Amino acid sequence: MKEQWGTDLMKMERILPFAKSILKKAVQPGDIAVDATLGNGHDTVFLAELVGETGKVFGFDVQMEAIRSSEERLQQNKLTERVTLFHAGHEQLSLMIPSEWQGKITGAIFNLGYLPGSDKTIFTRPETTIAAIEQLLEWMAPEGIIVLVIYHGHEQGAVERDSLLEYCQQLDQKRAHVLQYQFINQQNNPPFIVAIERR
Repeated sequence: MKEQWGTDLMKMERILPFAKSILKKAVQPGDIAVDATLGNGHDTVFLAELVGETGKVFGFDVQMEAIRSSEERLQQNKLTERVTLFHAGHEQLSLMIPSEWQGKITGAIFNLGYLPGSDKTIFTRPETTIAAIEQLLEWMAPEGIIVLVIYHGHEQGAVERDSLLEYCQQLDQKRAHVLQYQFINQQNNPPFIVAIERR
């Protein structure tokens, strides 16, 4: 029986379910994970469920609104003890995450662009995103995975997309495997995924 996706009948995974399926393979109970862009806290909750009672999630966002939304969602799901939130940019992760966790992070996710329903003049920038990815590649366990969900339907999103694709294409294959997952016949620049697996 075919799975129903809205009005479409599809067997291929949509973008956000695909992001979650990759992270499920990487993050196990007891692991350490990073939500690099908290947004409204949906990914934070998802990662907190994956790491279980003995794991830890570190979340980052520059907007206090995102911190508050994420805290509320974590409280509703009784997951606050598993998560530490930082009101800071993800490019500061190597300064904020305790050094004891270096080499132990198994999964990280970035939802790039701006916070839905918020100030559209505040958005992720390629230079800070790339700085965070570089730090994560130093902090991740072998086979740890970074998932980038790239929203490029606005001007700054397109700039970030181009910079990130150039950066990712130049990553040494001895250092990381890089996958791009994208529907190429859809209108209005739908989001797509770049996944980076540390070797």
